[in-house]
This record gives sequence, C-alpha cells and structure tokens, in this order.
Amino acid sequence: MVILDYKDRRPIYEQVISKLEELMLLGVLAENEPLPSVRSLATDLAINPNTIQRAYAELERRGYIYTVKGKGSFVAANSTMKENRKKELLIQISEVIDEAIRLGISGDEIQKMVEIQYGAAEKRDGGEET
Repeated sequence: MVILDYKDRRPIYEQVISKLEELMLLGVLAENEPLPSVRSLATDLAINPNTIQRAYAELERRGYIYTVKGKGSFVAANSTMKENRKKELLIQISEVIDEAIRLGISGDEIQKMVEIQYGAAEKRDGGEET
C-alpha cells in the first residue's frame, strides 16, 4: 500500500501523506474505508508510530480523513478531497504563471506549453477527466 523511498529528501511523514492522498484520490482507498491503525501501519513500514500519527493528523487537518474515537481513522468523501486538491493545484498553477511572467515568458508561450502538456496528459491517461 505505502512504499517509502529513503532516497527522497522529504520527511517520512510527508511521504506517507503523499502516498495515502494518492491512494484516496485514485479511489484505491474508498470513501468511509478504514485506514490501517497507526500501530499496524508503523509496524508494516518499520517506522515510529509517532510518524504515522503525525501523517494522520495532517490528513485529518486537510479534510482527507476523519477519526472516530475508539474506532480509528476513515477516508473522507472523495469529492471533498478532489475539490481541495483542485484548489491547491490552481493556486500552484497561478504561482507558476506569475513567475513565468516575471521571467519574461510570453502569454502565447505559456498557453502553448499548457496545450502541449494537457494534450500529452490526455493521451497518457486515456482522456479521463479527474
């Protein structure tokens, strides 16, 4: 389920967050599905349970999971997750466009690059809308 990359410079808890987010957004972890317990996931990954607890706390803060006392953590509504992720991506895109303009890249160049990348992604992903 979650595979850590020890060559990755990001902290382990951020890798756990990223992998679980990806699994949730792809629907591998379905809405209301229970997540592994902190202890079991920590054991599976051979890491400190506090690392998993920190990742779960951040996922809950972002609205990707919810916790039921005495029951564990569960995947939140996928539609909410996707909307939150779309907002995050649009902010990132806006920041990249701002930087491109500051560096003197023209609007036509930006638009052409977006069209090329979008077309390549559609071919790669089979034209699925996410």
